Amino acid sequence: MNKPSILLADDHTLFVEALHNVLEPEFTLVGEVGDGRALLEVAPRLLPDVILLDLSMPLLNGIDAAYQLRRLVPDSKLLFLSMHGDATYVTEAFRAGAAGYVLKRSTATELLQAIRAVLRGQLYISPMLAKDMLDPLLHSKRSLTAPQKQLTIRQREVLQLVAEGRSLKEIATILCVSVKTVEFHKTRIVKQLGLSTTADLTKYAVTHGLVPV
Repeated sequence: MNKPSILLADDHTLFVEALHNVLEPEFTLVGEVGDGRALLEVAPRLLPDVILLDLSMPLLNGIDAAYQLRRLVPDSKLLFLSMHGDATYVTEAFRAGAAGYVLKRSTATELLQAIRAVLRGQLYISPMLAKDMLDPLLHSKRSLTAPQKQLTIRQREVLQLVAEGRSLKEIATILCVSVKTVEFHKTRIVKQLGLSTTADLTKYAVTHGLVPV
């Protein structure tokens, strides 16, 4: 019987190496990537049973990658392994299509339990995330009111790349659009968020988990 396959997406090399020791006895690791855009490229080719991904990754964060993975690899289970335990991040992850959310400070045993659970079609949330905090969030039909919810997926992509310090030309190349299109999106982002400088955009992106910290 073949072992379930796992694709790792995390930009912390030492952490990924440690995961190998935890996962390899029970699962087949079919690949590992260090940024969200590489994840979107390899996932449709590898078609893993589970994608273990970080929330904060370069080029494209885990949340925005998850929205696209839901379309690209609908049969793959998305399990977030993150240092962020804030309710907003957890809620966003599940709305993006997550099957589970585990904190990085969790034990190896818990991670294995989480993977087994999502493979059975169950949802999994790290016990360290208070139940009384998550229940109303996961069952609420109310949309988030944070300003970032007003941004389109492309605007969020541009915002992250701007916050990472990339030039307009670099962003245009990464997104396969013109520099004028990037300028247009940046102008709209500034207006919608009520900000004025690139430093303000960077601070906002860091605060909302769109860039690695």
